[in-house]
Amino acid sequence: MTKSTWAADMKPLLAKYKNKKHPLEYKNLYQLLVMVVLSAQDSDKHINQVAIPLFEAFPDMKSLARADAETLYRYIGKVRNFGNKTKWLLDLSAKIKDDKNIPLTMEELTALPGIGRKSANVIMRESGVKAEGVIVDLHVVRVAPRLGIATGTDPKKIEKQIMEVIPEKDWGQIGMAISFLGREICRPTNPKHSECPVSSCCAYFKAQKKKK
Repeated sequence: MTKSTWAADMKPLLAKYKNKKHPLEYKNLYQLLVMVVLSAQDSDKHINQVAIPLFEAFPDMKSLARADAETLYRYIGKVRNFGNKTKWLLDLSAKIKDDKNIPLTMEELTALPGIGRKSANVIMRESGVKAEGVIVDLHVVRVAPRLGIATGTDPKKIEKQIMEVIPEKDWGQIGMAISFLGREICRPTNPKHSECPVSSCCAYFKAQKKKK
């Protein structure tokens, strides 16, 4: 499909989920940054639970910068890969020092420990700054090839493919919209085709119809 075709086809999906807040229940940029680091290979629901006592103990970047590994373990010890995440948070807070120093560009965010392109894209989207890429989480990796907007399983390649066919003005929203579609409608088994706003252009849906 051409760039213009996908741009038009994805409009109903963008309209459905535009500006819908990420499932991580953060209250400010500091909390978002910490929760995004913690959520890698873990569920948003679990991180939302962990975050409550964590932020009571460490309400801002200054307090986190004064923490040590042993103290942090008490709060995030049940988070998947907590050893590396503890190190990343300590390194990150030592580097940033204060909430006002949290960067909001792709280059600066991905230079921080524990922040890859997906995490940076989430932080930038939630902060409302100009997108420099497309969020590709596990849901997007699964759903984008189903739709036919991308192929393969490599997040960076999927991101590049989506960026090539979706206008730059929609980069900040399209990844999260596909992610919400995967969470709510396009489930791994028994996807809810009748509720899907983009079933008319979905390769998987078309293939399923042919089989009947």
